[in-house]
Amino acid sequence: MAVGVFGSYGRGDAGVGSDLDLLLVLQQCELPIWERLRAWDTADLPLATDLLIYSRQEWESLPEWNPKLAATLGQDIRWLIAPAVA
Repeated sequence: MAVGVFGSYGRGDAGVGSDLDLLLVLQQCELPIWERLRAWDTADLPLATDLLIYSRQEWESLPEWNPKLAATLGQDIRWLIAPAVA
């Protein structure tokens, strides 16, 4: 598993009222994207949190199917737990 922050916390310009944007990359995930958040409840975190969850395969192919998001994440992401090298 890999865990990263992006958005204002990833860029280092978060301020009062900023939400936390988290990215989880799981080795594999059989759940459809719209059902994954149920398993990762962020309600107890001390600030509003947006969460993206991808399987490793989806993460590695992100530039092909969502190049704009891949470019943004590539600029902003700060890994807390870096992805394992394949």
